[in-house]
Amino acid sequence: MSTADKVIISCALTGAVTTKKHCPAIPYTPVEIAEEARRAYEAGATIVHIHARTDEGAPSWSPEVFQKIMDETRARCPVLINWSTGGAGPMTGRIAHLAQRPAIAALNMGSMNYAKWSPAKKAFAFQFVFANSFDDIMGFAKAMKEHGIKPEMECFDTGHAASHVVLEELGLIEKPYHFSFIMGVLGGIQASARHLAFQADNVPAGSRWKVIGISRDQWPLAMAALALGGDVRVGLEDNFYLPGGEMASSNGDLVAAAVEMAKLSGRTVATLEDTKAALWPSGGGNF
Repeated sequence: MSTADKVIISCALTGAVTTKKHCPAIPYTPVEIAEEARRAYEAGATIVHIHARTDEGAPSWSPEVFQKIMDETRARCPVLINWSTGGAGPMTGRIAHLAQRPAIAALNMGSMNYAKWSPAKKAFAFQFVFANSFDDIMGFAKAMKEHGIKPEMECFDTGHAASHVVLEELGLIEKPYHFSFIMGVLGGIQASARHLAFQADNVPAGSRWKVIGISRDQWPLAMAALALGGDVRVGLEDNFYLPGGEMASSNGDLVAAAVEMAKLSGRTVATLEDTKAALWPSGGGNF
């Protein structure tokens, strides 16, 4: 079986804004995040996507905190580390931690309205403009190339995937390209299998792509991705609930559910070596 037939399962461990009040399993400290990375890896994930936090749970861009998370995670398991770079404010405040050379880093590929609407209250729970200029996109891509990091090109809407051509023509990305389709954020692409199929058709042949479904849309979209030949991301950053509706007690619970779903689809879950071979077929990589 080729690596193209195998499902890479990623896990987003904590995010930036949800708290233990929302879900008691959300990790804050480097040790808590590393323990969740271990649980995810042991359940079948080969990539963990990580936002740093203060010990009190606030978002952090401290390189020292990211380094502690990396050290604690690598002491526990060999999972591939994927740093976040997204957030508000100037790019210069969100780039220093790339010097720690994670295997992968998220690269947001366009701007959008980013909101959550409450039909019951007829009001926004939050709304803001998620700004990702081409200058910032190119700046992050240059830093990732400098440090040997594979960009995970995060696409929240249909036009975002096409923006990779700028990076391609500048020689800032290397094949196979790595796309993520975030679906279900108000202001971005809708969460449906039909929309996912459209996104998948828009990436270059030979690319790896995965779906990131927000909240309860996570599981139907995961099933659609498995049918379409894509990869899957789960994790407490995106969704707290298992397919049966109960709240997960760890990221490992969510990964285990994704593994079972992959098996039911008839596909095989990628091992760590499979994942490296799929994303770095010519070798290299920060492992």
